[in-house]
Amino acid sequence: MKVFRSLAEVPGDLGPTVVSVGNFDGVHCGHQQVLKELVRRARETGSRAVAVTFEPHPLRVLRPDVAPKLITPPPRKEALLTQTGLDALLVVPFTRDFSMTTAADFARNILAGKLRALEVHEGENFHFGHRAEGTTGQLAELGRECGFVVKSYPVMTLRGEPVSSSHIRKLLMDGKVSRARHLLGRAFSITAAPGRGRGYGHKYTVPTINLSRFDELVPGDGVYFTRTRVDQETFNSVTNIGNRPTFGADSFAIETHLLDFHPLDVTAQTEVEISFLQWRRPEIKFPSVEALREQIGKDVARAKRYFRLRVK
Repeated sequence: MKVFRSLAEVPGDLGPTVVSVGNFDGVHCGHQQVLKELVRRARETGSRAVAVTFEPHPLRVLRPDVAPKLITPPPRKEALLTQTGLDALLVVPFTRDFSMTTAADFARNILAGKLRALEVHEGENFHFGHRAEGTTGQLAELGRECGFVVKSYPVMTLRGEPVSSSHIRKLLMDGKVSRARHLLGRAFSITAAPGRGRGYGHKYTVPTINLSRFDELVPGDGVYFTRTRVDQETFNSVTNIGNRPTFGADSFAIETHLLDFHPLDVTAQTEVEISFLQWRRPEIKFPSVEALREQIGKDVARAKRYFRLRVK
C-alpha cells in the first residue's frame, strides 16, 4: 500500500480509483466490510483501491475540547489498513484552512479531480465538507455531476450492537473489552515503550512491566487478562490500569504482570504491545501490600485457568 501524506504527493496517473473517505478509527468490522467491497470493485473495474483519511483527527483542530482519544493511533491505523488490500492511502493534513473546503469542492477537486474516482463507498451517516454540510445523498448528486457513483452502506450491527468507532470507544472506556473485540474483529491493543515504575511489581508480586505515558484510548480502570508482546516475544499476562491506590497518593499507571516470565533484555526503546482479552475485576484499594499480593495470586491463578481453557 502506497501512502501519500498530502494532496501534492498524489501522482497524476494514480486513477481511475474506487475511494472511501473517513477517519477509520479502529478499522473495525464495519470499515473492513466497506473496504473489502471497495477492493473487490477496484479489481473488477481495473482501478486503484484508495482510502482517504485525515491527520490529525478533524475534531482535534475544530473542537479539541471534545476530540476523542483514538482507538488506533495513526501508525496502528496505517498498519491495519495495509492488511485490507488497499492500493493506496491518502493522508490529508487537516488544518483550519482545509476545513473551509466545501462539500462541492471536495467532490469536484479531490474525488473527481485528483483521484479520478469511478465509485465512492461510504457509510450512510457519512458527512463531509465545511461544517460537515455534505451527506451521502448530496455526495450522490455531486457524483452524477462529476462522473462517479456512490455506494452507501447501512450501519453494521453484530449481536444487536452498532459497529461504530464511538460505540467501541464507549465499550472500552467501560472495560467491556470482550464486546469491543467482537466489533473490532481482533483484540484491542495499545503499544508503547516500557516506563519507569515504582518497582513494586518486582518487590512484592510477579515480574512487571510498566508502560510509559500513553495519551490515546485505554480501557477503563481495572484488572484484565491480556497478552503482552515484549519486542518479538509474547506472554500471557494480567494487566492493571489505574491509580495504584494501595501505595498511597494516586499515580496512574498501566502495569502488566507476565505470567510465564523469564529474564528479558528491556530498554527504553523496547516495543511493548498489550492486547486486552477479558475484564477480571475493578481496581481496589487494599488494606496492605500483603492483601494486594494475595489478590494478585488469585488473579494469576484465574488467568492461568482462563488461558488454559482458551487454548482448548
